[in-house]
Amino acid sequence: MRRFIDLHRSRSRPAVTAALTGLLLFVSAPAALSEPVPGASSTPARGNAYMGMGVLAHDGAGVGAPPTDDRATQTEGVDVSSHQGDVDWPKLWDGSVRWAYTKATEGTYYTNPYFAQQYNGSYNTGMVRGAYHFATPDTTGGAAQADYFVDHGGGWSKDGKTLPGALDIEWNPYGDDCYGKSTSGMVGWIRDFLDRYKSRTGRDAVIYTATSWWTQCTGNYGGFAAKNPLWIARYAATAGTLPSGWSYYTMWQYTSTGATVGDHDRFNGSQTQLTKLATG
Repeated sequence: MRRFIDLHRSRSRPAVTAALTGLLLFVSAPAALSEPVPGASSTPARGNAYMGMGVLAHDGAGVGAPPTDDRATQTEGVDVSSHQGDVDWPKLWDGSVRWAYTKATEGTYYTNPYFAQQYNGSYNTGMVRGAYHFATPDTTGGAAQADYFVDHGGGWSKDGKTLPGALDIEWNPYGDDCYGKSTSGMVGWIRDFLDRYKSRTGRDAVIYTATSWWTQCTGNYGGFAAKNPLWIARYAATAGTLPSGWSYYTMWQYTSTGATVGDHDRFNGSQTQLTKLATG
């Protein structure tokens, strides 16, 4: 079992040096699905996964090198989960962050206890905001998880400030990388989630993933590219090779060590184009 360093809890705090040396670890918790409890296990408790967790463990942790990918004017964003707690949204706004995604749910068993502060706080500051779901394809079906997501904060409204929901599909922090599924089984699970989300909200969900995971666990399937925006994860100066079917990314998570919250992202376009995505 691989060890997953709890960078999210520490990277915006003085303990970041200890975290990077592997002294702080996710561990199993016997009860609540909100915060890890100190113990011997290196496997995180269910509910403690976050966007980019697998990227840190498998593709390596970037040090926040400034992006050099300039295919379009790019607009700064962040993504957050319970590991950030209450977020200082005015500080991020002053730092030119204009959009944010908040973890709403995981599987069909977890909701983010900080969701309201994070989701509404970014909106109230003036940002365009959205919600994401951390997928666990080994626990329940794709349609069931889409329903759980929509019912617990992952919906969409045509207000010009709410982005379509995002499916965070990446390495399994609790076991087998591909959640015990074949490549065709994984593609089917993802399709079930996307189809149900579309039927519930009228929007095509964003897919967040890393090219290496997508290649390994879906066989580099290209059939979702025509409808679902790509949010690529790569901690480097460029977004690199994209999964099959996508000729460009819509969003790019480029570092885990950005200012204030750690995970920083770029929208591949202007703020006007970002608003168009939100509007649908």
